[in-house]
Amino acid sequence: MPLLRLGPADAGEVLTLQRAAYVPEARAHENIDLPPLMETFEQAKAALGDPACSTWGIRESGRLVASVRIVVDGDAGLVGRLIVAPDRQGHGLGSSLLLAAEDAAPPSVTVFRLFTGERSAGPLRMYRKLGYVETHRTSEKHYELVHFEKPRVRTGGPVR
Repeated sequence: MPLLRLGPADAGEVLTLQRAAYVPEARAHENIDLPPLMETFEQAKAALGDPACSTWGIRESGRLVASVRIVVDGDAGLVGRLIVAPDRQGHGLGSSLLLAAEDAAPPSVTVFRLFTGERSAGPLRMYRKLGYVETHRTSEKHYELVHFEKPRVRTGGPVR
């Protein structure tokens, strides 16, 4: 599946997908106030238009089924909002998209960082499988956020 660059015009579709993907996370963490669920259309549109933020997606038959954002902060690529449509989870889309987005990140990025909730079993497994290493945890309400880091691996090949 081709990796597509998303922009402000895709904000409504990204936000809809984001909300569908994060509801199970909110339930698992007993926190309906997760930032991805609280983001407004205007905030999503601004994020997708931010030059420091690259947003990538995968479409199937025209439908957006996965998306991820990478914000460049110095030499770090801050991975966020990795989302997959609930009916497409478990088919490798998240892994494929994340690896492709890593490859497409600007050359100045030497390390990728991300976090997820401690009760996010699928994402925790996926990040570890893709070479992300837990660096620390921070408290968030009545659960912990698990922070990960991965050095950039230069493939030298085209975007997958």
